[in-house]
Amino acid sequence: MSDPISLHPDISSSPRTFLRQLFDAAVTRALPLQNTPAFLPKVPKGRTLVLGAGKAAGAMAHAVEALWPQDAPLSGMVVTRYGHTPERPQGLSSRLKIVEASHPVPDAAGLAAAEEILALTQGLTSDDLVLCLISGGGSALLTLPAEGLSLAEKQAINQALLKSGANIGEMNCVRKHLSRIKGGRLAAACAPAKVVTLAISDVPGDDPSVIASGPTVPDVTTCQDAFDILQRYNIEMSDALKAALENASWESPKPGDAMFANSSVHLIATPHQSLMAAAALAESKGLRAYVLSDEIEGESREVGKVHAALARASAHDKSPFIKPCVILSGGETTVTVRSNSGKAGSKQREGRGGRAGEFCMGLTMGLQGQQGVWALAADTDGIDGVEDNAGAMVTPDTLVRGLEAGVDLEEHLACNDAYGYFQALNDLVFSGPTHTNVNDFRAILVL
Repeated sequence: MSDPISLHPDISSSPRTFLRQLFDAAVTRALPLQNTPAFLPKVPKGRTLVLGAGKAAGAMAHAVEALWPQDAPLSGMVVTRYGHTPERPQGLSSRLKIVEASHPVPDAAGLAAAEEILALTQGLTSDDLVLCLISGGGSALLTLPAEGLSLAEKQAINQALLKSGANIGEMNCVRKHLSRIKGGRLAAACAPAKVVTLAISDVPGDDPSVIASGPTVPDVTTCQDAFDILQRYNIEMSDALKAALENASWESPKPGDAMFANSSVHLIATPHQSLMAAAALAESKGLRAYVLSDEIEGESREVGKVHAALARASAHDKSPFIKPCVILSGGETTVTVRSNSGKAGSKQREGRGGRAGEFCMGLTMGLQGQQGVWALAADTDGIDGVEDNAGAMVTPDTLVRGLEAGVDLEEHLACNDAYGYFQALNDLVFSGPTHTNVNDFRAILVL
């Protein structure tokens, strides 16, 4: 990164506004409409069927409707999260069906959507094109339990995994092997048609087989892998589920299978691109920008403490990160849900919050009121966990204001209650659904 010429006065006078601008720049870079045109295939000889799932699926469908030739046949459906269907642009004709379902725990609406999507693949020929629009969240939204597995059992396993601290690769390995549509099975159902997948990555490493559990991508993981993960995290399994995994009767299609010969995948937006967009904005305002990584994983609170150590070192000129600067990172951290009780004798509380808020609590604890350090952490889909906020903000006086407001950081951290802590400080970040999803965004400003 080049040395700054002069620091824009807006940064020091309004760090909160500046950090929010960085987040908005990252989100804008990942919006479907500006990323889709370069990857659209040619109109086929036969028909074009659009199928899709994910938090960005509604916006991706609108992008295809706007860009696909108006005189060319286009049909199909996508499923997105409740409340994540964007308003249809004025004058845009409705050619694709958009339905909504539950995330992160699947529901009956998601099951019905997956069944309808699978049914739409019937009768496809080699002259036809299937355009698959895939983004994060598709694993829960595109739910079709494996033969002999009930929706209720799949919901219970999903909920347990979400609380276990398992990373996204582990969770999606299990999801693939408990499904009749994920893990490459949707591509198998589309044969012999040409399958082109446009994906927005929300996973560390941008592995298409992990994004939404790879419904159109061959799977290198096995039933044994899924079984081992469930055992590792002490997830309860029925005897029938254990037998199916141990006998590999729910095995997924593998690389080299002929069914993928006419299939291709294109990543139209990635976390790295969004971090670089935020870095470019920072540099345009005369600030050094350091991008740590877009693949950071681990316990959110611990990742927050590590970032705090980096920021403190920079603040004290003991770091290669030369202040003033902004330190950017992304990835997908995890939250292991603990007991709802805080300190001994304290009132029990049902924790609320997601990865971004938990990161901010860990960061606050690690910073210990370090002067000149401000931060924002948020999920680029606009929803941190299952709450209505995108994330939270940390300021040099977060700890002091917390004490004045009567909220104890350690107590809230003990029960994963980031929402309650930052709500009391009026430091929650709200964006509403952004209609994209390139996962965690973190920006630490050191002045």
